[in-house]
Amino acid sequence: MAFTSQFFTADHHFGHQRMLENRPFADTDEMDRALIDAWNSVVRDTDIVWHLGDFSYHSEARTKTIFDQLKGRKRLLLGNHDVDNRGDIRKSIAGLAWDQPPTHYAETKLDGDRIILNHYSQRTWNASVHGSWHLYGHSHGRLPAYGRSRDCGVDCGDVGYAPASFKVLTAALRDAEVVA
Repeated sequence: MAFTSQFFTADHHFGHQRMLENRPFADTDEMDRALIDAWNSVVRDTDIVWHLGDFSYHSEARTKTIFDQLKGRKRLLLGNHDVDNRGDIRKSIAGLAWDQPPTHYAETKLDGDRIILNHYSQRTWNASVHGSWHLYGHSHGRLPAYGRSRDCGVDCGDVGYAPASFKVLTAALRDAEVVA
């Protein structure tokens, strides 16, 4: 049986022209390729990747082409760009072979740590007073970490545009707890 790792990421915005304002790519084709390569550099086919929203801005066909190039078993926490104005999942997102049906909220456990997942940052979250962790996207690395909560999106300086492990994402937060 293959060892399975879990990774967390958000805010790829594949094909979204406005992302080029804050990313070092000449065009969306270059951005998409770099994001695919970064993803596949850390994720294996058997790994689980929790994508915390805002997956793609492309057409249904182009989104599927990108999705199919990404390694791992992909799970989506819906972001504001993954739904239409009525709150329904965009057709380009809904038809993909997600490992689980896309949802707005999820929880997982890793090595005894309870992790709360959402596209949006929260000031308090389920079991926050009992030591749970909270990972989110949406803010593109502009919100500072808060307690046991942090942005895991591709625009955060410490992830190199790639999905990251829980251990990597929480290392600095754990160090801050030790100091406090």
